[in-house]
Amino acid sequence: MNSKRFMMGSTVILIVLLVLLLVKVPVTQVSFKGGSFFLKEGKFELGWIHSVEKEPWFETYERRDESLFLVNTRFKTFGAGTPSTGEVIPSKDGFIHMKINQKMENLQLSVSENVQTTLYLEGRTIPLYTYVEDYETVEIKAIKLPLWQYLRGDKK
Repeated sequence: MNSKRFMMGSTVILIVLLVLLLVKVPVTQVSFKGGSFFLKEGKFELGWIHSVEKEPWFETYERRDESLFLVNTRFKTFGAGTPSTGEVIPSKDGFIHMKINQKMENLQLSVSENVQTTLYLEGRTIPLYTYVEDYETVEIKAIKLPLWQYLRGDKK
């Protein structure tokens, strides 16, 4: 009897270990000098103050498998850095909205308090400029993380 329980217990433990090792969870990884964290949400908005025009600029990204897609962007005026392709979407909120749908392997951002680079996720904000020194690089990319690493990792 004890040997059957031992075998069943061992089998359950083996299955749990295999799940933890083999199952991968899609996440968005935010990396910077000195650390990183993961976003479980499949969609986020990146916002900052444009360095020339001093107006807010927002880009919406979606994670699809192991890629990020720039879905749309909104900004106040056409000028330096404005996308040249994309469909303008009518709006009445004072912003120009553009549908982009462009695949991005990753994002390399130079972050500073001056432009207040911030992530917006489902009712919460992550001010990236508080995680790094001015003008340091933050990388954002979509990855599939082993379940064990996801469970022990730093999620925001």
